[in-house]
Amino acid sequence: MNKAQITGIGSHAPAREIPNSYFNEVLGEDVDTWLRENVNITTRYWCAEDESVADLCEVAAKKALSDAGLFAESIDLLIISTDTPEYISPSTASVIQDRLGLKNAGTFDLNTACAGFVTAMDVAAKYISADDRYQHILVIGGYAMSKYLNKEDKKTVTLFADGAGAVVMSAKDGNDGWLASDLRTEGKYNSWMGIYAGATHQPTNAQVLANHDHQLKFVHKFPKELNPKTWTEMTLDICKRIDKVPDDFDHYFITQLNFNSINETMDNLGVAREKAHMVMNKYGYTGSACIPMALDDAKAQGKLKSGDLIMFIGSGGGLAFAAAAVQY
Repeated sequence: MNKAQITGIGSHAPAREIPNSYFNEVLGEDVDTWLRENVNITTRYWCAEDESVADLCEVAAKKALSDAGLFAESIDLLIISTDTPEYISPSTASVIQDRLGLKNAGTFDLNTACAGFVTAMDVAAKYISADDRYQHILVIGGYAMSKYLNKEDKKTVTLFADGAGAVVMSAKDGNDGWLASDLRTEGKYNSWMGIYAGATHQPTNAQVLANHDHQLKFVHKFPKELNPKTWTEMTLDICKRIDKVPDDFDHYFITQLNFNSINETMDNLGVAREKAHMVMNKYGYTGSACIPMALDDAKAQGKLKSGDLIMFIGSGGGLAFAAAAVQY
């Protein structure tokens, strides 16, 4: 049976940089100190007015294809994880399939918010193991949340940013590649954070616009222990299933929103904090794109080597969680 292996990696951020100092001026208070000390964010990148999530996905995908040494015609399936799509319909994946000339690829979008990229990788891995027609699958995490931000809401506007990351997953013989995964959801939190207007439940109208319901909102504050607790449990569950211990892993790529939550998770697992590669200081929070962007950044720094064990852990609105163990 074929196993899915990561054979290409790429990422992209827009050119428009928004440093913390921008918000000091716009909001009229020092938010830079809080952002540095509490979430380790110093800057972020937003799309230009005429730039959208598909533009980011297109560049990241081209880089991943190049890294894999593949032509567009080699891709059998394209999966895009995003909760900031190009359109409500059709799918963002259909846009990218056309732009890249992926003429042999089926397509679909997947939305589990910021857990989406790891979830999409899991889906791709199962396609590869179940059907030998799927030899190369392109997985993209795209995020253009700046388009949905209330620029006067300091709880959201200072954290969220734009970007895209992509991997090519290819069918390979042997023991390397996809090892195990775990998907979980705490649906009771579905109304606590999100973009709640614009679809069928609450179509956009004047009242919606006045209340900013078409923009991202934190409705309630999440328990701070929720992510570290769940990330720890999922890691230990996967380790038990594949006969590993947490310290056997060379790298941890975890949702890049709060470095304290990441550090707490690493401490819970008894693993050196340095094994968790972080990029929120450079890119802000890029949602479904943050994990592949961190992966690409680690690769660019020469941290990845063949045979490395990697743990991916994503979480996002819903609340949705996804974790996976991969041998690179």
